[in-house]
Amino acid sequence: MAIAQWIIGSLLLLVTALPFLHSDSRFVRIWDFPRAQIAFLLAVVVIAAIVQFGFARWQALLWQGILALAFSYQLYRIYPYTPLSTVEALRAEEGRRGDGDAVLRLLVANVRQSNRDAAPILQHIANLRPDLVLLVETDSWWAARLEPLRNDYPNVVAQPQDDTYGMLLFSRLPLIDPRVRFLIDEYVPSIETGVRLASGDVIDFHGVHPNPPLLHDTDERDAELLIVGRKVRADSAPAIVAGDLNDVAWSDTTRLFQRVSGLLDPRIGRGLYSTYNANWPLLRWPLDHVFFEQSFVLLEMRRLGYIGSDHFPFYIALSYQPGASRAQAPPARETETIRRARRAIQEGREKAREED
Repeated sequence: MAIAQWIIGSLLLLVTALPFLHSDSRFVRIWDFPRAQIAFLLAVVVIAAIVQFGFARWQALLWQGILALAFSYQLYRIYPYTPLSTVEALRAEEGRRGDGDAVLRLLVANVRQSNRDAAPILQHIANLRPDLVLLVETDSWWAARLEPLRNDYPNVVAQPQDDTYGMLLFSRLPLIDPRVRFLIDEYVPSIETGVRLASGDVIDFHGVHPNPPLLHDTDERDAELLIVGRKVRADSAPAIVAGDLNDVAWSDTTRLFQRVSGLLDPRIGRGLYSTYNANWPLLRWPLDHVFFEQSFVLLEMRRLGYIGSDHFPFYIALSYQPGASRAQAPPARETETIRRARRAIQEGREKAREED
């Protein structure tokens, strides 16, 4: 029992320490994802150590203290994404919900390319009637099955691909200069477009789905996210970035993306809203995200039901209220933030050139 406890505890300490390394290796960065699960296992091992050894020996106290420190660190990283923390993005007050014409409803889903049942996601769209629908991992089969959406969503950006990187954007609202861009890899598209709200206001929308860290090192994923973040900060229009980012909310990269872009995360202070893996209840974390500029306030946010994919869909409703920017502070951006982002973008581009 003591040997098993020591082995399990040592492994948990190792995977807690690995993300401290400044490495883009997938074998290091993947341990950013299951922090809640690692924290739970650390708590179990700490309790087991106390029950077995008590507090009589200094060796036992040292071991328990190290495990408790690792447990505390894991909690520290996920704490902002719990209801115990202060919210970052404000919710619209009752009676001050904003102009209905300035409301934007968005549904984001990774449908999983191998999933061959379009009915569940179509049902969600029919029930919620979002203004924008961003779907990823959409191949030619999915493009054909979703063709009826064009009746209600006449403005479409279609980039179906048979390599799990396809993207489809359906919009009830007018799109302005929509473009499919390949920011890092020639096979990984992103969508950039202006969206004219019913109020006449124009916002920028970016749909992204970078490389997953299970299959690739993270330098190219990180570079793509930071390129988008840097463009958002440089442009004057209020922006929304959405999609399957293949990164968790609490990772160093996502936090750097927020500081570079100045966008808000509505999960902070509200909950994890874990969208992946839909098939593994004990191994879930937030991979599908919507970030927005401080001129938006939150009306509603939901994780939707199962659609046959390994991701749950994510739904959010926002109200564009320019005056809200005075009450919502974006993440701070220091000089070091700019340097780190520039270095990560350069490394990602170099890696992509090496693979060409």
